[in-house]
Amino acid sequence: MVTTSDGSSTKLGHALAKVFRIKLYYRNPTGKDDLTRGESVFSVSSADTYVEEEPTVSEWLREVTPTGRQCLLYFWNLFPFLHWIGRYNGQWLFGDLVAGITVGAVVVPQGMAYATLAGLAPQFGLYSSFMGVLVYWLFATSKDITIGPVAVMSTITGNIVAQVAVINPTIPAHVVASALAVICGAIICFIGLIRAGWIVDFIPLAAISAFMTGSALNIACGQIPTMLGQSGFSTRDATYLVIIHTLQYLPKCKIDAAMGLTALFLLYVIRYACAYGARRFPSKRKLFFFAQTLRTVFVLLLYTMISWLVNRDHRTKPTFKILSTVPRGFQYAAVPVINKTIISSFAAQIPASVIVLLIEHIAISKSFGRVNNYTINPSQELVGIGVTNLLGPFLGAYPATGSFSRTAINSKAGVRTPLGGVITALVVLLAIYALTAVFFYIPSASLSAVIIHAVLDLITPPNTVYQFWRISPLEVIIFFAGVLVTVFSSIENGIYTTICVSIAVLLFRVVKAKGRFLGRVKVHSVIGDRLVNNDGKLGEGYGSISTDHDSSMRNIFLPIEHDDGSNPQIDVESPYPGIYIFRFSEGYNYPNANHYLDYMVATIFAETRRTNPDTYPKLGDRPWNDPGPRRGQPAADHSDRPTLKAIILDFSSVNNVDITSVQHLIDVRNQLDAYTTPHRVDWHMACINNRWTKRALASAGFGFPSPDDLALTRWKPIFSVAEIGGSSSAAAEAESRDIERDLKRRLTEADVEAARNEKKIGGDAISRQRDSRSESSEGGEFDKDLGTTKAYARQSAKVAVVHGLNRPLFHIDLTSALQSAITNVERRGELEVKGVGTGPN
Repeated sequence: MVTTSDGSSTKLGHALAKVFRIKLYYRNPTGKDDLTRGESVFSVSSADTYVEEEPTVSEWLREVTPTGRQCLLYFWNLFPFLHWIGRYNGQWLFGDLVAGITVGAVVVPQGMAYATLAGLAPQFGLYSSFMGVLVYWLFATSKDITIGPVAVMSTITGNIVAQVAVINPTIPAHVVASALAVICGAIICFIGLIRAGWIVDFIPLAAISAFMTGSALNIACGQIPTMLGQSGFSTRDATYLVIIHTLQYLPKCKIDAAMGLTALFLLYVIRYACAYGARRFPSKRKLFFFAQTLRTVFVLLLYTMISWLVNRDHRTKPTFKILSTVPRGFQYAAVPVINKTIISSFAAQIPASVIVLLIEHIAISKSFGRVNNYTINPSQELVGIGVTNLLGPFLGAYPATGSFSRTAINSKAGVRTPLGGVITALVVLLAIYALTAVFFYIPSASLSAVIIHAVLDLITPPNTVYQFWRISPLEVIIFFAGVLVTVFSSIENGIYTTICVSIAVLLFRVVKAKGRFLGRVKVHSVIGDRLVNNDGKLGEGYGSISTDHDSSMRNIFLPIEHDDGSNPQIDVESPYPGIYIFRFSEGYNYPNANHYLDYMVATIFAETRRTNPDTYPKLGDRPWNDPGPRRGQPAADHSDRPTLKAIILDFSSVNNVDITSVQHLIDVRNQLDAYTTPHRVDWHMACINNRWTKRALASAGFGFPSPDDLALTRWKPIFSVAEIGGSSSAAAEAESRDIERDLKRRLTEADVEAARNEKKIGGDAISRQRDSRSESSEGGEFDKDLGTTKAYARQSAKVAVVHGLNRPLFHIDLTSALQSAITNVERRGELEVKGVGTGPN
């Protein structure tokens, strides 16, 4: 049924509510429209009063539903290069040329080396290197990162290729690798397109560090046998087995060890020599940087020349293992083969592969974004990775992601825009078509040395682990657990272990969050030996601190048990006998609601007594869980304890609540009302930051006095107000400046003096107008204009309540909540002394 007006829609809603017996004003204390709850106490007719409207579902839908402009921005942001390509200039081009050529010289040998890790021929590493840098720049929000083959992902791909070869040996290795790239790329691209890049934030730094360290150990240990020329055992076994077998086969090392060990030694010599030279000669730091960056190219060219000299006369039977023939061009360009048989053969490894592609790239891009003062868009980065891995297999590429070592080189080389990747792609393309003959003589042992040299930098340094320990000892245990699982099992299992344990720890912290009872402390701020008044001005010396210094004293609230590290010598005052302030520490939702409130209720029961000691006149009236003293023994005397009067809940760390958590509050309220019968407990809520949280609590009956509370006759409302007008307000000053600017614009040099008089007259008129406006408000009990109350010295100041009058028990801070609680508890006592309200309230 379609309604033609709000009125008919409301009537229909009310009719349906009656049919289904829905209470539209559930727990409404006044029984009237929920927007003006409490109007029997407070007027809402004054111009300066404020009634807070509850959020609605339609309002929420409007907030989350994208507008047409937002839809256009979505597609505009899918191609970030459009934002800057129009301003591209020669200076940017020079920086991109230098960085692109430098990275290209590094990625060519690294790509071929990593392809051997993936169980593929060297040319597939070149294909992946080419497509990674060629496609990514179109979608990049990071100027530094370079996409291509990386050691960890290559190792995982190699494990999958080896596994599929056992299950179905008829499927070529490169077909499996390409299919894996397409599937992982599609998943990652989808995550990026729906803008769910925040999912990566669930993987903490400890898990990433453990994954990188364990993987580096796994890869380095797996490459040592090749570097030494050993054979006869699998280098893809668990790391500890590879180490054992390497030691067992040491007597069977070949001449390859000379090519590998010396290459590794030379790589480190050049590295440390350049680092020393940069410190020793700062003026030539750039030269040493490029020399250090190109050390891999230099070492491989040197050992390729040695290999050519040794093996040129016996190419078919080389003295040591070499790469041999590397096909020229894109020999494997084709549509990737993807079918049920191929996917089912590696389906179990897809989650680990996706995680590796995600965390390695996002961690690197975020890190360099912070270093170089720009912010990446994780979701857009996932789109870039996804599209790269979707298109790369058409030229024979296997899974690629961001490389830490090459990204660092790119950044230090001075890259200016993501277009530097195109320059790198041209260098790789040149290598694919012009340098394949040179690749024939590259020693495999030297390539293994290059891999070992690259991955050892991924190991987390001991100093970093120690800093982790200083910050969070528990996460260091997770770190070592991940490393050990990787070493004794596999990289995939290490990833799953660290992520699962980290999420379990997070959930445990949320579920077992412990709230705190707060007390009041009066403090002063000092600078040197002088007090600082609340207006920021210096006062007397702090040696003269006393309770009379109201101008420099303020109240703060600290945990009574001092478990926050505050000075235990400070005496934290109880807020008031029978009034408790309780702070939620980790949010308040269904996992931790029961834990919070059980602790709160247990503490209150231990520190207070029942309001009516004769609640159970007979032994049989007592509940089984509170049977009382043993026969013949007197009941415990708790007359020194106060009765429970009010509870203040600090919601400063709470953003959202749910049905379960609110229901727990309702149950505890009923439980404590029974404990304090014939009185009721006052519930005050402070520092609520979310309108939906206020709506949920108000729907449960919180936020206003109980409807049974003596018809609200004892209630004394206390509100926080703020100045919104007056001669000294910011608004008035801004208005005065605008008027003055307008007058000056119309002045001429001939009538400056007349204009000054006009300005003075105009100012006086404006002042009188404001004063008459503030005096024209209507009065009455609380209905008086808050701007003319005697509590304010400046009669011209105009004030208004900060929070809605319809929620008198929702307070802006703990101070106002405590003031309200104490005032109304004392008011209750006064009425009881006068004999008013001796019945249930």
